[in-house]
Amino acid sequence: QVQLVESGGGLVQPGGSLTLSCAASGRTFSAYAMGWFRQAPGKEREFVSAISARGTTRYYIDSVKGRFTISRDDAKNTVYLQMNALKPEDTSVYYCATHKESRPFGSAWSRESLYTYWGQGTQVTVSS
Repeated sequence: QVQLVESGGGLVQPGGSLTLSCAASGRTFSAYAMGWFRQAPGKEREFVSAISARGTTRYYIDSVKGRFTISRDDAKNTVYLQMNALKPEDTSVYYCATHKESRPFGSAWSRESLYTYWGQGTQVTVSS
């Protein structure tokens, strides 16, 4: 069993930055890929980014490439999402999740059904 707790959300002006953290319990954290999803009001949850076990591979959706950076610290059982140049359309509840695989391939990176454990989410609001 794995428990995930997100933190770091808040209100930020357009162009600003936030770093989200996701702390995991459980001894097998380092063995699996980790992902970040988000859900805006009235919309379906969407994949944002993921990182493989040991951090060797990262994957981003096009709309956040060059602005968001995912990283992990296995010693701290924590995955991060550094978000820069934030836009109002980034406003969402952000969730972290544990993937079933250590290094997903192709569409498996973003397939929600392959993520087993989820956090409760943290709100990010980008507004002036």
